[in-house]
Amino acid sequence: MDLIAKNLSYKPTDQFHLNDVSFNFKNGNLYTILGRTLSGKTTLLKTIAGLLTPDSGEIDFDGKDFLRTPVWERNVAMVYQQFINYPHLNVFENVAFPLKQRKMETNVINEKVIDALKSVGLSGYENRKIQELSGGQQQRVSLARSLVKNAKILLLDEPLVNLDYKLREQLREEFKNLFSKGLADETILIYSTTDPRETMELNGEVIVLDEGKVLQVGPAKEIFENPNSLKVAEISNDPPMNIINAEILESEVSFEGISINAPKHFNNINNKSFKIGLRSSDIILNEKGYEFEVELAEISGSETLLHLKKGNTKLIMSIEEVMNFKIHDKVKINFKIEKAYAFNSNGDLASSPFRSKNG
Repeated sequence: MDLIAKNLSYKPTDQFHLNDVSFNFKNGNLYTILGRTLSGKTTLLKTIAGLLTPDSGEIDFDGKDFLRTPVWERNVAMVYQQFINYPHLNVFENVAFPLKQRKMETNVINEKVIDALKSVGLSGYENRKIQELSGGQQQRVSLARSLVKNAKILLLDEPLVNLDYKLREQLREEFKNLFSKGLADETILIYSTTDPRETMELNGEVIVLDEGKVLQVGPAKEIFENPNSLKVAEISNDPPMNIINAEILESEVSFEGISINAPKHFNNINNKSFKIGLRSSDIILNEKGYEFEVELAEISGSETLLHLKKGNTKLIMSIEEVMNFKIHDKVKINFKIEKAYAFNSNGDLASSPFRSKNG
């Protein structure tokens, strides 16, 4: 039972929310929609759920015209960013609510609710009031209420975005375990996020969306290793991939007076101005390296992010330890140039450390 969309477009204002979007979601698989805020992720999920009607396009599910199928007949469940629970009901009653609406037998409801709460790690919380739960527990109640419906399509719209960092990490791991235990065998799972790390950890098929348009589709590993454009390279990395205006000439990469031996996968690129892509983790401190000035230093968990500048070039480097730097400090850095990407003047991938292309 595939969920197939063709040429979906939705433009309620002067900007596209969806711009000629097509996809094929297969039964039993996990898909991640990766995109920045306002990229169209929520619009796409609401269109699948029937909460929005596109201006044009088609959606087919199991041979049915989904756009002509009423919401209550679509067998879709959706988990939102916000914790949408019924405050006057306890945990058990919240999860049981959609089953009671279907007038199922009491023993069937009990069995399904207990199983759903167990799957999200909330066994023993049946009689708790919603107000007594943490944010993460409330989100898991929302997830259990969606799972208990046995929906054929489960939509999760940035379900961790409103949680603190530690809780996000914990729930992300729980989601990954939950999805890998076979709960998706008869379900299409579609998970939207702005977080590239979340995308890679969930390790499903990825749809990169930007300004309502699909930029790239593929396995998480392929998106990470071979972003097909500058835009995808920026969206699929956190911090965004560093982009450097450079010249590749006579086996050297040159920018800001710096000349570095070009990596072997740049062999087919010569006498051209290119943009070089380097991840923040591929820039390292090195006393024999090149001097840059610190513009900003951030501590993120156990990691230090340095915003650096030299001439017109600005970079972000990540250091896997907490270090103290001040604004205007001078630091010397070097580059893992063998891990560099090259993008041509159109912003398309010309060469990758994982797969070379002619520019």
